[in-house]
Amino acid sequence: MRVGTGYDVHRLKTGRPLILGGVKIAHEEGLDGHSDADVLVHAVMDALLGAAALGDIGKHFPDTDPEYKNISSLSLLKAVMVKIEEAGYLIMNIDSTIIAQAPKLSKYIPEMVKNIAETLNLDISQINVKATTEEGLGFTGAKEGIAAQAIVLLEDMRNLSYTSFDSEALYGCPRNCGGCIMR
Repeated sequence: MRVGTGYDVHRLKTGRPLILGGVKIAHEEGLDGHSDADVLVHAVMDALLGAAALGDIGKHFPDTDPEYKNISSLSLLKAVMVKIEEAGYLIMNIDSTIIAQAPKLSKYIPEMVKNIAETLNLDISQINVKATTEEGLGFTGAKEGIAAQAIVLLEDMRNLSYTSFDSEALYGCPRNCGGCIMR
């Protein structure tokens, strides 16, 4: 098993859409950044890359590269998933927290979970997204920015044993790779 953590923060700015977990959220300000500045997805990507010892998102998607200007972070997350699988890892679960004084995010969280799960070909039960405030403290409390953190668990595919059952029917696994369970 491999564990990785990720953290990201972006400043709030007028004239930009607020995107979190691939969801466009109604708010007077959005996050400033080279891509869509989705701090939640950026934290998840960094956690995944870190767990697999593959560096960070800046290494793979530099903010100096015009190819990534205003790109959807979910597109980058899909590319990270490919890198994780090529390195021989399977994503077991993701737990994440968005830190924002405003807006209130609870009604958007189910869609965020769905977007991340679909992008990574995971079941929604493998993804957790929470939101909290900092009770008016710090830059997030002052509504100057939004931060997110994530932790992930990867399993080395070489440590899995394979049997001949239908993994989707039994476990809800969309990969249906012949069925895998941990030894």
